[in-house]
Amino acid sequence: MDFFFNNADDVVDDGLSGLARIAPVRISERASGMRLIVDRDFDGERVAVISGGGAGHEPAHAGFVGHGMLAAAVAGDLFTSPSVEAVLAAIREVTGPAGCLLVIKNYTGDRLNFGLAAERAAREGYAVRSVIVADDVSLPADVGARGLAGTVLVHKIAGHHAAAGADLDTVARVAQTTIDGLVSIGLSLSSATLPGDKREPRAPELGLGIHNEPGVSEVAPEDAGDAVRLALAPLIEAAEARHAADARWVVLINNLGGCSTQEMAVLTDEVLAQLPADRARAAVVPAPLMSSMNMHGFSITLLPIDDATHGALASPVAAIGWPGLFDVAAPTTFAPTASEGRAPGSGGREEARAQQLRAATDALSSSRAALDDLDAEAGDGDTGTAFNRGATSIRNALDDDRLSTGDPALLADEIGDLLARDMGGSSGVLLSILLTATAAALRDGEAFGAALGAGIGRMQDYGGAKPGDRTMLDALAPAAKALADGGSLGDAAQAARRGANATADMGHAGAGRAAYVRDEALAGVVDPGAEAVARLVEALADCSTGA
Repeated sequence: MDFFFNNADDVVDDGLSGLARIAPVRISERASGMRLIVDRDFDGERVAVISGGGAGHEPAHAGFVGHGMLAAAVAGDLFTSPSVEAVLAAIREVTGPAGCLLVIKNYTGDRLNFGLAAERAAREGYAVRSVIVADDVSLPADVGARGLAGTVLVHKIAGHHAAAGADLDTVARVAQTTIDGLVSIGLSLSSATLPGDKREPRAPELGLGIHNEPGVSEVAPEDAGDAVRLALAPLIEAAEARHAADARWVVLINNLGGCSTQEMAVLTDEVLAQLPADRARAAVVPAPLMSSMNMHGFSITLLPIDDATHGALASPVAAIGWPGLFDVAAPTTFAPTASEGRAPGSGGREEARAQQLRAATDALSSSRAALDDLDAEAGDGDTGTAFNRGATSIRNALDDDRLSTGDPALLADEIGDLLARDMGGSSGVLLSILLTATAAALRDGEAFGAALGAGIGRMQDYGGAKPGDRTMLDALAPAAKALADGGSLGDAAQAARRGANATADMGHAGAGRAAYVRDEALAGVVDPGAEAVARLVEALADCSTGA
């Protein structure tokens, strides 16, 4: 199973059924062979704005049906225009004396089927006007531009004026003015996959449509910022040629279907940062608006915005697919209140201990990949990355002479603070608890082994794990016991190694993310936290003996 679909032939109808369970719409009966989605609250007294096209672009177009946007949408099969009869049926369903406006994307099938339906509806006495959206700027001038995500802005602006009671001529004029100002371009890292088909192994492309057709050119962006630069260069050139030099824009950043929420946030930051200063006035909340199944890409649309356009885009709607409009501003920052305490590195210095710390942190950093690989067997694959962050923070503090290497209690406190701040994750907090409690015990006069044991006790109290639960404690606890019993660092290293290796035979994890993993998946896999502790203690021991 590659997708959460049932029968591939039913995916469009099943999706519309799911939409109709929560959206303010009515849908045509499956037996009709048509896929019509209409605003269940539309009264027929206002201009009906109608759009549609092939499925696979969700939430377009059905998700934009509702007061303030579309009165009706017509869906075809995946990437296939709906039939003339279906479009005509939609016109009949919602068009009253005020007439209707058809918003058509510039694809041959849509133009022909919607166009013929409009002619037939006019013959039946309906007042019908049509506009064609062609916002793609990536194609040569002698090739007809395709309709992309800018179509959604036409839905919103035309729908706003229709809901306000404007007549058909006004709604059509406003829609055409919007279309004339639209510029859009798309970039994708991969092609879309249709139900039952295999993904095409295509390279990243710039200037692609929404029907899985190849882009205008292959590209090789190095990161999100580079991808945005590649897309914005031709887009801004087209916008500057079409718009006034001082025009401000509304920005629409459309998820073509496969980008994560995190990716969209990064792309949004890059787009708004890279646009010319003060030109972006408002932005539609980044979301899938005109998708292409699961295509891993995005498109950017720019439209000149004045107060009237801003008002039309900001007005409330009932359509569940419209994410909303917000004004653009530079991030507002503030300085958090940090904990106050003793200045780092205020204690004495001891070079031998500093060398041990360097050896231990170097060992952890060099083990990053190996520990991440271990963690990938039973977790999220970041144990090595987390320990490397902690090790790097300690190493930087050593380089800056900010550690009291000659005062064990103060040093433990300082390292604990660093790990809590910089290491991140549960491991960083747990180790900070360990070291903070160890420091308190050292100040109370405990020997290091006993103090470490006290720290482990507090770590268990807060973390909830115990030896045998397949965690870092399985290496840490035996190492501390060896020291408390009068053993050397070498003895502690051997005990930590035995404890870490034993985790491979523990069939069940009692704590941490591994507790959610099937027991059989853990068989033979050393716990990465325990492995990290073992490597740390081994490095300390090797340094102390000069090995």
